Amino acid sequence: MPALRRRDLCAALAALAAGMAAVAREADAAPKKRARQLPAPAVRPATPAKPVARARLIALDPGHGGRDPGAIGARGTQEKGVVLAIARQLQAQLQARGAYRVMLTRSGDSYVPLRERVARAQAAKADLFLSLHADAHPDSAVRGASVYTLSEGASDREAAMLAARENRADAMAGFRFAHQPDAIAQALFSMSQRGTVNDSRRLANTIVQSFAGNGVRLLPRTHRQAGFAVLTSPDIPAALVELGYLSNPHDERLLTISQHQMALARALRASVDAHFRAATRKA
Repeated sequence: MPALRRRDLCAALAALAAGMAAVAREADAAPKKRARQLPAPAVRPATPAKPVARARLIALDPGHGGRDPGAIGARGTQEKGVVLAIARQLQAQLQARGAYRVMLTRSGDSYVPLRERVARAQAAKADLFLSLHADAHPDSAVRGASVYTLSEGASDREAAMLAARENRADAMAGFRFAHQPDAIAQALFSMSQRGTVNDSRRLANTIVQSFAGNGVRLLPRTHRQAGFAVLTSPDIPAALVELGYLSNPHDERLLTISQHQMALARALRASVDAHFRAATRKA
């Protein structure tokens, strides 16, 4: 083969090889180019976590304490000790399932002024306030539990007398609830703006129903109203519960028996449950 033709053939083969190499490089680069041109996959925003419901805070207020024994029974039973024991039983039952947190306005045998009890519950932002007491009556035949809510005008003479006795406890212990009538009137006005008055009445009704359903003996006209200084928090539904009469021998004996104290605590816990169930349905 002449030299010229061989040179032409070699040049043609070299050109063909170069072309094939270029095609191969183009084919290799094409997927990368397409990958660069594809839009980035959309990133879905994270679903926000549901907020954990805060356990409701229940303020339990065992009445009297320290140098103020409260009512004293025929056998010498002191109100301050009975109501603290029942408050502790109720605290344990409320906290058992983790649905509630509980604070005591007094955890031992100490005197706490009425306005300080209210202030402690307000500072802790309590959702409910229960003041626990055991009454005395001139007639030793009178017995049974009763429930009271705040009112500037008492529902009856006995309620007025009871409120006066409870409010006088501060004065007897050396304290004074400043401007008591004005404070109660102001609290009622503030409460009416927030619906706390109605919430307190509903709470009292659930307690009455729960006591009746659990066999707790009740006074006639069980739910009453009067100007109790310890119920004056304007934004916390509150009730004062008289668990029985230490002046009655049968009630006095029952109030010192641990099984009866537990039964009262169960009934009160059931009333707290019922109160918040009703509040949830209303919301």
